[in-house]
Amino acid sequence: MAQLFTDSAVRRLEQNTARIADCVSRLSEEQIWARGSANENATGNLMLHLAGNVRQWILCGVGSQPDVRDRDAEFAAAGGVTGAQMLARLQDTVREACAVIGALRADQLVETRVIQGYEISVLEAVFHVVEHFGMHTGQILFAAKMLTHEDLGYYRHLNKPGPHGEVTP
Repeated sequence: MAQLFTDSAVRRLEQNTARIADCVSRLSEEQIWARGSANENATGNLMLHLAGNVRQWILCGVGSQPDVRDRDAEFAAAGGVTGAQMLARLQDTVREACAVIGALRADQLVETRVIQGYEISVLEAVFHVVEHFGMHTGQILFAAKMLTHEDLGYYRHLNKPGPHGEVTP
């Protein structure tokens, strides 16, 4: 069961990272930093935020690396970093996190950690990161659709008859 959980978590993080990469490839630098208002986050902010969150919760909280996150800076940024740079940072962070998650044993999943002031199990920390990553991936997909007016095509295979053995990006 533990292996099933960690394998699934890794697959979800990898799939969502690939979808973010696809969206970023469709956007201009201006679109990556576009905000409708001061209360909204640009795709760039969301990518910085995801990298910070995954690093803090998995690499630091679970993997015991030092925590140097500046969460406020993730949301305050309004440029200065290209989409390619942010994407590379996010991909590197997710790759490291997937290695940590993939190496977890069942007995480690029930250990407790204090992350962002929350005392939680390692299993819950991984679950939180996958859920949080998925939520913000959805926001990035929505922004990409709104800005490009394109169908991203991740579920076109569902329009075909028969079993759905395809793997979406």
